[in-house]
Amino acid sequence: MTLITTLAQWCAAPPPFSPRARQLAAEAITDTLACMVAGRDDASTLAVKATWGEAPRSLANDALINATAAHAIDYDDNFAPGMSHASAVLLPALLPVALAQRATGAALIDAYLIGLQAQAFIGDAVGYTHYTAGWHATSTVGCIGSAAGVAALMGSDADAIARTLSIAVSLASGVKGQFGTPLKPFHAGMAARNAVDAARLAQTGMQGRLDILEGPQGFIELYNGTAGTPTLLAHPRHVIERIGLMPKKFPCCGSTHRVLDAIADLQAQHGFSADDVEQVSCTVGIANWRNLAYPQPQDEMQARFSMPYCVAMLLTHGTLSVHDFTPDAVRSQAANPLLPRIAMQAWSAQQEAEVANLPHRVTVTLRDGRQLDGERLNARGALDEPFSADERMGKFLDCCAALPDAGAFYAQLLRLDQAERCGFIRGMMT
Repeated sequence: MTLITTLAQWCAAPPPFSPRARQLAAEAITDTLACMVAGRDDASTLAVKATWGEAPRSLANDALINATAAHAIDYDDNFAPGMSHASAVLLPALLPVALAQRATGAALIDAYLIGLQAQAFIGDAVGYTHYTAGWHATSTVGCIGSAAGVAALMGSDADAIARTLSIAVSLASGVKGQFGTPLKPFHAGMAARNAVDAARLAQTGMQGRLDILEGPQGFIELYNGTAGTPTLLAHPRHVIERIGLMPKKFPCCGSTHRVLDAIADLQAQHGFSADDVEQVSCTVGIANWRNLAYPQPQDEMQARFSMPYCVAMLLTHGTLSVHDFTPDAVRSQAANPLLPRIAMQAWSAQQEAEVANLPHRVTVTLRDGRQLDGERLNARGALDEPFSADERMGKFLDCCAALPDAGAFYAQLLRLDQAERCGFIRGMMT
């Protein structure tokens, strides 16, 4: 048994998913659709649509365009086991296939849970060194795992899913050096398109090596993996209810979120504003520090990957919204004297080696001399501190403000698992 055949057999005949897992999947699907609507007019989405959007569009190009939109403003969820923005690749890859097949809402949820578990399995197999080396796991792990979900939705058996996974390995790519550019959202689109193409190609009988993950010159060896032995398929509970996804409270890189939440905690306790702040010092993980490469952002994409910008906007407005990441908003902050007073450093490699999951810390020095310290092990939205129903709906309506009948869409999505058809979702696609 290779890693691919082990995973393929699980994907072809997964255990029944619990009501809790199905509910969390429906919430993730709803959140991702909102992000997809909010990103449909982003420059990256428009560029991809101009290049691949001519009608009639293929299933793969539908996936490409909608996944780019889902990831365009970096408001989509994070998934620690896959080191990925899991849903931004997975859901847009599934949607065109589900619509073409006139699938039920329950079938879409099933395929989503299969693809998410597959992303976790691949992430576990390759290890975090893959991500820290500079690979964008959203477009590597995301491609491979999502392909399994697409193949399962198509009704593929274990052999065909195994072929799909092998093909997807050869299509997996994307480097983190592109963070802060419009090409980053395209990585999600590329991964979703490749996931669909891998599943369809496998249906013709095309095949590759089934040990291409762990074998010589395979994915783990070449992509700086650590060749772990995944164990999560043996666990009775799905990864979505054990570890969970991390939907975003703010429309910016997830590497900023623990610091932003820690500052919000301090503001709630001490009632200070941006005018009261002398300086801010943040400590984050090494990979997070590398992700946030723009202390003085020049455009809205760089601003999403700028700790000083995100902190300054939070201190000023008390929150962050999609309207804080526009060209005009970034230009208006170019001379903000607070930006150079917000510093960021990383934990050392030795510290990270000694502790598996270090918190992100912040020290806010006020003009009256007080120093306020805060830290966060997790951002809000994780399983141990989930968003409320009102917060989930509020984010959806904010993202979908330009969408007619957004409230009606939300009401339908609350009943997705009972929907006889999921065709209504087409109204939210680009």
